[in-house]
Amino acid sequence: MTEAALSAANSAPSWAQTVRRLVWTRTSARCGLAWIALVAAAAVFAPWLANSQPLWVVMDGVGHSPALAAMTVADWLWLAGLLWTGAFAALRRWSWSRRLGAWCAAMLVSAVLAQALVPSAVMRAQEYWREAARAGAVTQLWLAPIPYSPKDYLRDFGDTALRAPLAENRDGRTHWMGTEENGADVASRMIHASRIALGIGFIATGIALVIGVLVGGVMGWFGGRVDMFGMRLVEVFEAIPTLFLLLAFVAFFERSVYMMMVIIGLTSWSGFARYVRAEFFRLRSQPFVQAAQVCALPLSSILFRHMLPNGMAPVLVAASFSVASAILAEATLSFLGLGVLDDPSWGQMLNQAVQASSFNWWMAVFPGGAIFLTVFAYNLVGEALRDALDPARRNAAGENA
Repeated sequence: MTEAALSAANSAPSWAQTVRRLVWTRTSARCGLAWIALVAAAAVFAPWLANSQPLWVVMDGVGHSPALAAMTVADWLWLAGLLWTGAFAALRRWSWSRRLGAWCAAMLVSAVLAQALVPSAVMRAQEYWREAARAGAVTQLWLAPIPYSPKDYLRDFGDTALRAPLAENRDGRTHWMGTEENGADVASRMIHASRIALGIGFIATGIALVIGVLVGGVMGWFGGRVDMFGMRLVEVFEAIPTLFLLLAFVAFFERSVYMMMVIIGLTSWSGFARYVRAEFFRLRSQPFVQAAQVCALPLSSILFRHMLPNGMAPVLVAASFSVASAILAEATLSFLGLGVLDDPSWGQMLNQAVQASSFNWWMAVFPGGAIFLTVFAYNLVGEALRDALDPARRNAAGENA
């Protein structure tokens, strides 16, 4: 090969770069990614965006941050997730599988350290600092953009009724998205509820993805009786209705968002297994796989280092739709009044709009719109990925497959 040809080959965009560019050129995908980024930012920085605890306060000549002191292990883990995602995304020379494995290991270490090092949250009464400010005991007070926690029911104001968005109360305070039936600020609950939506979507999909890739890879490689047994197992799990299983577990066990994640993940892996099985059937006769066998590489290396990266295209598309389905399943359960009790969720807020004696439009529009836009955003990204990963569409667009 000539030097000019080598230079042209080295300067040609990689497969991943081509896919990213094709996705980014679609306006619908950019809009979907922008909304997902907005929801993710709200989830990560929720304690700094909506909190009754001040960001900074000076009292008796001493300054400190009550919001920082009140941060929980979950708050620190959300921040750690953002930092590790940015750090490993910058390592372009690493393969995606290596970066994903390193991210999982880093998050595991962060969780262990957070449990060991983060002290119990120093949480004062929600109205403590407002009363201190009224009494003149505070010389400097920096509040969050939304100075109300999701469980702050404003009892010190003596007014816990429903209020429409931007309706001024007797004491002069206003709420951007109104208040719910117990007096809590809707905007604050919307921001903190984004954590459940994102968490249940990604973790449930991650569980399903791991199980589906393992089972589908084994079926696609061995074939024969292993494939027959695996397909019967896939059909059994496909016959299980996820929503009714969730309803049954909620009826008999304690309601927990972690239980929902596990159940959704354990019942939605069959689609991933089918995709990986089909790709492995196609790839196992390819020359590079046969060369790996001749070199006596370990089976795990052949399956997950050589074959899996070349068969992940349909799995990535299915994963984006699976995240949307998991979010919708949690919202449905919360709307039925069987979701998480302690933490706010969009489905739970939508349920309040139905149960109220009169229709309060803000309790339906804001959480309902957030559910719709989040699910729609993931579907837009999934469609863009599907088109970018389809060789026929790429060739039609004049791209090299």
